[in-house]
Amino acid sequence: MPEPTARLFSALLLPEEVATSLRCELSDRGGLRAEQGLRWMPVEQWHITLGFYGLDDPGQRAEWLRRRLADSLSATLHIDGSGTFRGVLWSQVHGIGLAELAAAVRPDGDDRDFRAHLTLARGPHQLALERWRRRFACYRSPEWTATEVVLMRSDLDERGSGYSVVERFPLGSRG
Repeated sequence: MPEPTARLFSALLLPEEVATSLRCELSDRGGLRAEQGLRWMPVEQWHITLGFYGLDDPGQRAEWLRRRLADSLSATLHIDGSGTFRGVLWSQVHGIGLAELAAAVRPDGDDRDFRAHLTLARGPHQLALERWRRRFACYRSPEWTATEVVLMRSDLDERGSGYSVVERFPLGSRG
């Protein structure tokens, strides 16, 4: 019997020291609380999406990722800068090996440009998002090494959506 489908994506998670640095920076600037309709992403949901698969079979996608990531190396990353999409405040993620990881897990037929980012807040008020983009533009996180990619599922609950790890895929060392 096949596994039920779920909304799946692959991602990198932030280590605790980076999440703490980011949380402190946002709090020091007055973030992480309601302002002009902004909904701040809960810290436990912070991630960097590498590939989005939509409704998919978790077992089959995990096997696909295992093959695609078999020879992949770790990535050295940092957060630096900010931006907005329509209705989204995000922080840019840079790093050595990041583009290669994203290419390895890109869904077949997906030709969209990859823009590594961490979603910080959502909201309908573009002026509030833009004010936060400027406020947060100079932040730079500590550097870290991403040593695994995770397959995550998005689940709707009473608070909206939540994420859970389906499987972890270790990455090889860069030396």
